[in-house]
Amino acid sequence: MIIKVAPDKTDSTESDNQESVSFKEELLAVVQSDPELPTLGASVARIVQLSSSDDESIRKLSHFVLSDVSLTQKILRLSNSVSFRSSSNKAITSITKAIFLLGFNTVKACALAVLLVDSMAEKQAKHVRYELVCALSASMMGRELAQYSHFNDAEEITVAALFKNIGRLLLAAYFPDRYQETMALVQSGSHSFVEASREMLQFNLDDFAEDILTQWELPASIIQTLKPQPEGVLKEPRTRQKWMQQAVELCDKAVPLVLTPIESRDAELEGKLLTRFGKALHMDKNRFNKMIAAAGKEAKALEIGAELIMSAQKRGAGMGSGNFELDRVNEQELIKELVFNFEEKKGEHKAKCHPSGKPFNASELLLTGVQDVIEIMASGKYKLSDLITLVLETFYNSLGFRFVALCLRDREKGQYRARSSVGENFSTYQKGFVFPIGETTDLFHLAMKQNVDLVISDASVSKVRNLLPKWYVELMPDVGSFMVLPLVSKGNRLGLFYADRLQEAPEGISTEEMRLIKTLKTQVLAAMYTR
Repeated sequence: MIIKVAPDKTDSTESDNQESVSFKEELLAVVQSDPELPTLGASVARIVQLSSSDDESIRKLSHFVLSDVSLTQKILRLSNSVSFRSSSNKAITSITKAIFLLGFNTVKACALAVLLVDSMAEKQAKHVRYELVCALSASMMGRELAQYSHFNDAEEITVAALFKNIGRLLLAAYFPDRYQETMALVQSGSHSFVEASREMLQFNLDDFAEDILTQWELPASIIQTLKPQPEGVLKEPRTRQKWMQQAVELCDKAVPLVLTPIESRDAELEGKLLTRFGKALHMDKNRFNKMIAAAGKEAKALEIGAELIMSAQKRGAGMGSGNFELDRVNEQELIKELVFNFEEKKGEHKAKCHPSGKPFNASELLLTGVQDVIEIMASGKYKLSDLITLVLETFYNSLGFRFVALCLRDREKGQYRARSSVGENFSTYQKGFVFPIGETTDLFHLAMKQNVDLVISDASVSKVRNLLPKWYVELMPDVGSFMVLPLVSKGNRLGLFYADRLQEAPEGISTEEMRLIKTLKTQVLAAMYTR
């Protein structure tokens, strides 16, 4: 990724400008040379551009999360925390269900937060972790603000607020001494952040942040939220963009309140923020305090879910001011309050698998998937694509498959082709999983013709290999075991479910597991005819 140096936006002398360009170039060069940041920027751009109004976006977000085992586990852990889980108190065991119950924008914002933490948390731990905590807290404050906005897609504020301090975060990561000097001026009360960055760095760090987000190809609507607002009491915004700018600034300024227990909060800061933003954003003291309290709980859950929390012994001191202190009281009690014992259960399940990768408790996991599908179908609010993704995810997680796909008939093109999939290299395999409708004697056509479910424990035996079509052998040369579930209704061959593993699976499928697999298949057929 090439990051261009933007023109300096400050009024400086020629010598000062030369110095500022020099340090800005140095900072940009260090950021550019970090091999992780181009990947982070590309991933952030992919997620940010997904829209809750686009049906395909839900599937893409599910697939993006599922393609990363660590990200999947962290999102599921977060979904089951007290601050985020649904009122039903049922454990959320799939990403698709998390999106259905928590909302697309919530899962999207959490995925972005986890990516940011994973990419940055190991750099100069003390200061970077502090700025990451600030970013998460600002994002959760934005989540609360969005609930009171009358503008469409107000939830985008959670994403915008997450990146408000990206300039400070990068400075802390690569030049911790400069960061400390700049923040010391801010904490002394003699300088605003913009004034401190201009004095210590000779350029505005917020302008640098705009440059970075532009290079990451984030939408202009988010980048524009970084623009500073006029001094004094703000007027009620007439446009969504103006509301976003005001809201992002409030989210950033309110972080010290979010991080501080209620009995220790800075009353003066609270009063200043209410005076400046209260009328514009329709906040009184009661609503403001409610938002701060909720954002604090959500931010703590997000810290835990993203594995940003450290023990009090390891964390050490905060930033040297009560308002910036990271060590919050009774941390262990908060952890117990906020998080289910969900991760430990997942760990047990993951450890207890057959050599093929199939979990020992496959029937239990399949049953949970069946219940999730029933619950979503009963709501009447689901989209068929979401339901299919949930079933694919259930097969993938419950039976330890590498790749799972739904293949459907395309009459116009005269072929069956994979329409949706999850798992390893899913996009590559999905593109290649295409075969003609014309009847042949290969395994896939025979399964649909006879409407029989096939579980192949060893794909290498000759009687199986002889029935595999050439296109499949070329696409999947290393398959050790696989499953084919035809979708046939009243003699009408609609397609099939396909799932595979790299290893042989001599344990096969039990009678109870097969019953649940057939139930999931029947649910999909029913949904296809009613949607």
